[in-house]
Amino acid sequence: MKIVFMGTPDFSVPVLEALVKAGHQVEAVVTQPDKPKGRGKAVLMTPVKEKAMELGIPVYQPVKVREPEFIEVLKELKPDVMVVVAFGQILPKAVLDIPPYGCVNVHASLLPKYRGAAPIQWVVIDGEKESGVTTMMMDVGLDTGDMLEKAVVPLAADETGGSLHDKLSVLGAKLILSTLDKLEKGTAVRTPQTDENTCYAKMLKKDMGDIDWTMDAAAIERLIRGLNPWPSAYTRWNGKTLKIWRAEVLEKEYDGVCGEVVYTDKTSIHVKTGHGTLVLKELQPEGKKRMEADAFLRGYPMELHTVFERSC
Repeated sequence: MKIVFMGTPDFSVPVLEALVKAGHQVEAVVTQPDKPKGRGKAVLMTPVKEKAMELGIPVYQPVKVREPEFIEVLKELKPDVMVVVAFGQILPKAVLDIPPYGCVNVHASLLPKYRGAAPIQWVVIDGEKESGVTTMMMDVGLDTGDMLEKAVVPLAADETGGSLHDKLSVLGAKLILSTLDKLEKGTAVRTPQTDENTCYAKMLKKDMGDIDWTMDAAAIERLIRGLNPWPSAYTRWNGKTLKIWRAEVLEKEYDGVCGEVVYTDKTSIHVKTGHGTLVLKELQPEGKKRMEADAFLRGYPMELHTVFERSC
């Protein structure tokens, strides 16, 4: 099929690669404008732009895809279908109506649950047992179009936002090929979404990682995994940020206040929470590398009854 591909982050790249490898004619790639990143504020290309240039595909980077001038550019490309994966802009009806087969979105959750910007991380944070990818026909709403196909993946006990991201990215690349094949053959089944049991997976912000020690240990442990690798979970210790990358839940209850170090040994740090105890297994002091708890304790002795604090 003749395709215009729209995507921006790493998650989108395997889908683009799969389309090209399968023999589809990707006429153009549309991605977000390059932005300055890092301390040096160097302007970096989006991952999708990098891959498109490697594949020799023309790249467009409109500030707003809804601008009339760019809509005319899309019309001139005459795509059979547009494939959209984490593009980062809402498409207006004028764009959705261009391709005869419509605009197909690869969404990183099992719709209709977890619509929105960060479904991968919220599935982990909320303690879901499974996730997956849904292909859907786009409409003017936010992830509300008719569903086409789904692929399910169970969540591992130690699943992180990063590990699930990688699994779903590969899964989406496989699913889009099946969906496009059915669309072209006229065998695709469109299933309207309902609004029952839906929740909005809001965009992640750095302050979400500021651990509230009054929460249950299990909820904090899921937060740590869900926000790994970004924005990461953290607390305050000796006036500095201490990131926590891995922890385990212990049902044992200790006396003390929430956030208090109630026990330590050579390999772990036990912290009292609102319910249960969180055993810290991997930490990162401010300005240092990540390290296992035993290595951390050798360099940073942790006094019993130390109380971790929130940043705000």
